[in-house]
Amino acid sequence: MISITEWQKIGVGITGFGVFFILFGMLLYFDSVLLAFGNLLFLTGLSLIIGLRRTFSFFFQRHKLKGTSFFLGGVAIVLLRWPLLGMLLEAYGFVSLFKSFFPVAFGFLGSASNIPFLSTLSQKFQGSTSSMV
Repeated sequence: MISITEWQKIGVGITGFGVFFILFGMLLYFDSVLLAFGNLLFLTGLSLIIGLRRTFSFFFQRHKLKGTSFFLGGVAIVLLRWPLLGMLLEAYGFVSLFKSFFPVAFGFLGSASNIPFLSTLSQKFQGSTSSMV
């Protein structure tokens, strides 16, 4: 069994609040204060869950620098009170950072629950990522 430290439990809560504030800020027509607060909470919670060293090593890998620059640049743009442009940059950076994880997640969801739409979607993603490599 995996042991979870108290810091990781706090990190999960902080990350959850961050996601909540980001979604709530988007719901309220891209309220810049809520989005900025959500971004800060999300990044803080992520660093508490996996640790500072692993967070930096994830974001600053050589092949992920483009996604990292777009994601962190979007966070900075949101903090400068340009929420729509910042969230677009963040979304592109997020997809660029986690593009190798999406086929695994969709494959797990498709095989675990046998939902036809998700299984065909995961097959399309797996086919497109194998042709890219």
